[in-house]
Amino acid sequence: MINSLHMEGKMKYNRIFLIVCDSLGIGNACDSALYDDYGANTLKHICEKCNGLDVVNLEGLGLGNLGDFKGIHQLSLQLGYTLSLSEISNGKDTMTGHWEMMGLKTEKPFITFTDTGFPDEFIRLFEEKTGRKCVGNKAASGTEIIQEYGEHQIKTGDWIVYTSADSVFQIAANEEVIPLEELYEACQIARELAMDERWKVGRIIARPFIGKKAGEFERTANRHDLALAPFDKTVLDTLKENNFDVIGVGKIPDIFVNQGITRSVKTISNKDGMEKTIELAKTNFNGLCFVNLVDFDAKYGHRRDYQGYGQAIVEFDEQLGELMKYLQADDLLMITADHGNDPTYKGTDHTREQVPLIIYSKELLQPRCLAPMESFSVIGATIAENFNVELPKIGKSILKNII
Repeated sequence: MINSLHMEGKMKYNRIFLIVCDSLGIGNACDSALYDDYGANTLKHICEKCNGLDVVNLEGLGLGNLGDFKGIHQLSLQLGYTLSLSEISNGKDTMTGHWEMMGLKTEKPFITFTDTGFPDEFIRLFEEKTGRKCVGNKAASGTEIIQEYGEHQIKTGDWIVYTSADSVFQIAANEEVIPLEELYEACQIARELAMDERWKVGRIIARPFIGKKAGEFERTANRHDLALAPFDKTVLDTLKENNFDVIGVGKIPDIFVNQGITRSVKTISNKDGMEKTIELAKTNFNGLCFVNLVDFDAKYGHRRDYQGYGQAIVEFDEQLGELMKYLQADDLLMITADHGNDPTYKGTDHTREQVPLIIYSKELLQPRCLAPMESFSVIGATIAENFNVELPKIGKSILKNII
């Protein structure tokens, strides 16, 4: 155990909690126009549409100093360090964002089939290997497509397959029609097929649901992701190799295909994710607790529900205050995002934006707003330096700036 160690006379942290508010971007990406996202700003536009947000904990930590966010005041004295980070990877999705945090720069964006659906050859092979036909095969909202085809699936047993603006092949199946085990096996078959460079999407996702008729179908919590493995070693791998705890909460284990993870904690919602993180804060471990809160993105961003998104931020802020009560003097809290998903913007896709990085510990000496930095890998580099392990190939640690 590494307790209250000091580096050059300053304390290092025994536990780091890294919370990713999935898609909570703050605009201003210098290359946003290249992604057709000029003007997108997830947090700013939610604040405007909701006539301000009451988030006393995020405000106190200094979030308001990262932009003009209605209702979130700019403070001259803040409790945390704050800065904005720009993505250097080619993309604006979950995997590129999280992988970059842990030291990998994605040069080639993942393939998408948003406009065309998956090619006929891929669908034919998938049908042959699974023994069921497919319907759908288009970019669609996951909640809407099960209403559209749910009754058809009850009658025929066909898979409901669809994609989105993300690099993803999603398979929806009614648990009362197709057993979960068969759905998961089908996802494994799809993953093997999609290792072909022609169809190499980032993720295959099982989307189970229940219900008897259109209008009543609803997803269950039995989602399962099969992602591509990271193409190189990440900070998570390095921590695990050096016998530190790496606790993945929510979809973190799926994003990294369990590589570098020592313990997985499943969640069913943002609220559940924060409750489980608070419980982990009450336990003893030495290393990283890496949390993804996906509802911001999946439930509200893609569905362009700015009111729901705003309420989710307020609810997160309330639970954040509870978490902070259980942080010890040698704990470090980092809050960030992996991309944007402006619910007031055109379409239903992610948006290329800068993300916030908020850093808090109970014993920070001079917390303040720092200058913007390039690359989400600032996060991984800082974590690696804290635990005295090999630094990632990209990213500059700011550990010495914050202790």
